[in-house]
Amino acid sequence: MQPVKKIVISASRRTDIPAFYLKWFAGQIKKGFFKITNPYNGHISIVPATPDRVHTIAFWSKNFRPFIKSGFGPELQKKGYNLFFNFTINTRSPLLEPNLPSLDDRLDQLACLSSRFDPGTVNWRFDPICFYTTDGSEIENNLHDFSRIAKAAAKCGVKRCITSFMDHYAKIKKRTAAIKGFSFIDPPPDKKIDILLSMEQTLKKLNINLFTCCEKELLAKLPEYSKTVASSCIPNNLLMQLYKGNLALKKDTGQRIKQGCGCKVSIDIGSYREHPCYHNCLFCYACPASRGHSKPEEKK
Repeated sequence: MQPVKKIVISASRRTDIPAFYLKWFAGQIKKGFFKITNPYNGHISIVPATPDRVHTIAFWSKNFRPFIKSGFGPELQKKGYNLFFNFTINTRSPLLEPNLPSLDDRLDQLACLSSRFDPGTVNWRFDPICFYTTDGSEIENNLHDFSRIAKAAAKCGVKRCITSFMDHYAKIKKRTAAIKGFSFIDPPPDKKIDILLSMEQTLKKLNINLFTCCEKELLAKLPEYSKTVASSCIPNNLLMQLYKGNLALKKDTGQRIKQGCGCKVSIDIGSYREHPCYHNCLFCYACPASRGHSKPEEKK
């Protein structure tokens, strides 16, 4: 008889639950289920949230400080849940990511996560790589702290860095239209290839592997000697190596497989509408076209 396949809960691609919605999340864990609405067709479904049904909870965040201070992680582990972390740490930019703690604070969070849990359970996401101009002439980017973050991640024992280049959605262009002199720039493929190879070399010296998120065309253009491969931010095969058990290894058809997404099947329990993110990142695909969210505090 085959062992029952448990599920992976993704918390969440659609918002930052560790930063803003821990009370709500904890309440649903106590109830033993999540009630979620499909953002595309409005279908409502019930997701089981008990340890006998859930293999791993994969948290996504740009600010794990509330999660760390709450002590919620160890509580979940005691109840029988396995934990995994996708931690996005980019160069500090008040323009691009206005409502984040300092870079020093976020690097300290990374150290806390790695020591309290296990560095093998942490993906560091440097995502997205952005090019932009604030005066219509000189092109800037958000790569200038990459080496510093990489060294801190290596010191913590983190072995995986996941990156991608910004996607230029219409809502982002509408959002930035009100900022005088500002525009995002999409560099040519050759420039992106050079950047990926430079990042790979920086990380190689630190024993960190580079992965790309939804960059299938760029990966195909990398030279044969490159070791950069497609990422799986929800890596069920790795989760089974870490925690044993039995998980589905099919790719998540709800993600951008054609663009190179390697994520395995999971269930995302966040909501764009009910759980708005208050980081107000300028490049975010999930936020509305306007930067209307103004209160970066946890919501119930």
